[in-house]
Amino acid sequence: MQSSETARRPDKAATASQDPLVVYFDGSCPLCTAEIKHYASRNGSDALRFVDVSSETAPTGPDLQRDAAMQRFHVRRSDGVLLSGAAAFAEIWSVLPGWRIAGRLARIRPVSVLLEIGYRALLPVRPAISRLARRMTVQEGGGQ
Repeated sequence: MQSSETARRPDKAATASQDPLVVYFDGSCPLCTAEIKHYASRNGSDALRFVDVSSETAPTGPDLQRDAAMQRFHVRRSDGVLLSGAAAFAEIWSVLPGWRIAGRLARIRPVSVLLEIGYRALLPVRPAISRLARRMTVQEGGGQ
């Protein structure tokens, strides 16, 4: 039994490296972009493929409309399953070394429920946070 578990691990790792987790994000949102840059800079980010859905031609698949992808964070697993909100963050965390424990914890009830409630509470204020982040970026850059 132990040998079959061991035998499955390399296959799973090979599949993950061949089929990265697709991360759909709003590239017009400074807050979202900063978070994606953070994930992209982490060890193991080669297991992620980032798709900026602020581009009208961004490929999202038939089960994800661009307007939905702009309003809520989504990821697509290598098996085609689409996740959003806190579940999407948990999926990202589960593939990044150093974040895997957080990913496991984020999938456990009631943690997953609390994270989703927090995520939904952030959505209405995201535009205001993005405007503030945009202003701060302009001021730091010496612009307007």
